[in-house]
Amino acid sequence: MNTPLKADPLHPKARTGIKLFNQGEYYEAHEPLEAAWMETESPERDLYQGILQIGLAYYQISRGNYRGALKMFRRGQRNLEPLGESKMGIDLTRLKGDARNVEQELRRIGPDQIEQLEPTLFKPVPELS
Repeated sequence: MNTPLKADPLHPKARTGIKLFNQGEYYEAHEPLEAAWMETESPERDLYQGILQIGLAYYQISRGNYRGALKMFRRGQRNLEPLGESKMGIDLTRLKGDARNVEQELRRIGPDQIEQLEPTLFKPVPELS
């Protein structure tokens, strides 16, 4: 007897965007995450937008844009914070904590040292096991 496959709760475009995010392709992840965001209702909409914004913060760091990165971290946290500890299989506690760690390190080193921020601090979108 075949066991039915568990349906993926994430929008297919969001799944593509998260895959790109997890590969470090933060700019490329923007388009599918934005499409998923535009095609869904809240609170999923807020989840996709928050992930997109954290990815854009990482992208801004890679471009040396200190203020842009801080702005995206702030927006991403604002979208994710009301969603609780997890949503649609995403471990939001870890995602928010990982982003907060990068933001704190960015603030610690300041805009003049942004190129020295270690990219290994950028963690993938964590899924619940």
